[in-house]
Amino acid sequence: MAFDQMKMLNELRKAQKELKKQKVVVVAGGDDDDPAVEITINGELKVEKVTINPAHVDLDDIEELESNIEVAIRDGMTKAQEIAAEKMKPLMGGLGNLGL
Repeated sequence: MAFDQMKMLNELRKAQKELKKQKVVVVAGGDDDDPAVEITINGELKVEKVTINPAHVDLDDIEELESNIEVAIRDGMTKAQEIAAEKMKPLMGGLGNLGL
């Protein structure tokens, strides 16, 4: 049984490493060809990059930029969580045997 637990832990670690390599890119504001904000989030739910298009920044309406950033982060996190859940789903059933 200890062998099975070690195997499961190794598979879990491997899946976590693979998730780190997964990238989710989301945009908000503007249009798909010329977005106001572009956010890149990895499978570990960490924001890796934020790109703001200066052409879409109106200093008299900074709330719009803030809203675009919030939307992009929220959507990106949701997509990254879905990817992580799908990747980890096959492994989660075996974790009950590990006492976690």
